[in-house]
Amino acid sequence: MTLDCRWKEQHSWFRHTLDGKDTFFMTWIFWSLLSALFAGATAILAKLGVANINSNLATAVRTSVIFVLVWGIALADVPASTLMHVSRRTLAFLVLSGLATGLSWVCYFRALQLGEASRVAPVDKLSVVFVLVFAALFLGEHLTFRTVAGASLIAAGAVLLATH
Repeated sequence: MTLDCRWKEQHSWFRHTLDGKDTFFMTWIFWSLLSALFAGATAILAKLGVANINSNLATAVRTSVIFVLVWGIALADVPASTLMHVSRRTLAFLVLSGLATGLSWVCYFRALQLGEASRVAPVDKLSVVFVLVFAALFLGEHLTFRTVAGASLIAAGAVLLATH
């Protein structure tokens, strides 16, 4: 086994086979990094956009754009009839997730309107810490030393950046 193969085995985030070839561009880490990039751009664009408008109206405009974009992507990928086969339990969790997202956005836009983006965004990233706690409590995921250490660093970073 070559060093390259051993490295790929140890770093499962790199592995994903598509037609028998490993590709970084189809892994969760690639999409997570893109998500972080777009979230970073969102903070700056939202701060500029919320400057002269009510934060709730700004959130409504943003959400309308997201609605059209995501439905367009979904309908290009999956037939609309697929929605008829989604269970009530799945729909309930998706509706609750949507409500949580909406409330998060309303709060985020208000925070951006009142504070500096460079301070608001790091506090918003405390969501990572909440995800780790919620994943342990509700999904039974294990918190390792590395997980707790990473969450502690995120929390410390949020506090440092928010109080500068």
